[in-house]
Amino acid sequence: MTAGRLVLVTGAAQGIGAAVVRAFARDGCRVVATDLQDPGVRDQAGVHQRVLDVRDAAAVATAVRDVEESLGPVDVLVNVAGVLRTGPVLECSDADWREVFAVNVDGVFHLSRAVARHMAVRRRGTIVTVASNAGGVPRMAMAAYAASKAAAAHFTRCLGLELAGSGIRCNVVSPGSTDTPMQRGLWTGGADAATTIAGQPAQFKAGIPLGRIAEPEDVADAVLFLCSDRARHITMQDLYVDGGAGLRA
Repeated sequence: MTAGRLVLVTGAAQGIGAAVVRAFARDGCRVVATDLQDPGVRDQAGVHQRVLDVRDAAAVATAVRDVEESLGPVDVLVNVAGVLRTGPVLECSDADWREVFAVNVDGVFHLSRAVARHMAVRRRGTIVTVASNAGGVPRMAMAAYAASKAAAAHFTRCLGLELAGSGIRCNVVSPGSTDTPMQRGLWTGGADAATTIAGQPAQFKAGIPLGRIAEPEDVADAVLFLCSDRARHITMQDLYVDGGAGLRA
C-alpha cells in the first residue's frame, strides 16, 4: 500500500504513535519516529529515531531539513504527538491551557508547515493528523483538549485545501476511546473500561455502539489507508475511528 516511502511520525514513543510506526514499517516503509522522549524503536528494521520537541519551531525546521538531507524526501507526515489536561474550565490554569495548545496545535502547525514546504516543491505528499472525536463532540472536563483537537483538525483540512493544487493530500483521523497510556490515565478502577463502553449519561457522554475499546492498531490502520494509493482521491476528510461513539450526522 505504501511500501518504499519515507514516513515521519511524531508522538512515536507509545500508544497510537508507536502503532503507526509499526504499521508503516510492516508495510515496507522507512520511518522516522520522533518524540519528546526516546522513541525506543532501535529494534525495528527500517525505523530511525529522533528526539524532537514539536513545540519548538526552529528545532522542527532543523529536524525536517536534516531528515531530507540524510534520508531523502519525506513522503508522509503523521502528526500524533499530543497531551491531555482534564478538569472544569473554571479550574483550568493558564499554564495547562497553553501547554495543551503548544503541543496539540502548535506542534501540528510546525511539523506540517516544515514538511509541506518540501512537499510543495515536489508536488506530492500526504499529511495525516491524529485528532480526537472530542474535537467534534463536546466533552465534560476536557475543554482544552477538545478545543485543541478541533483546531488541529480544521487546520489540517484548511492546509489540504491550500495544497490540493500541488497534489498533496491532508486528512484527519479522529479516534475515540483507545487503549493507550493516555486513556488508562483517565481510569481509576477496574470497571472504568466497561463504563466507557456503556456511556456516562450524567456527563452527557454516549457509549460505544460496537461495544469495545479501540486498540491503537485500529487507528494506525486508518492512518495507513489514508496515506496509501487506495485513498488517492481522498483529502480534507476527518475519519472518526471510535466504534460509533461520536454519533455524528
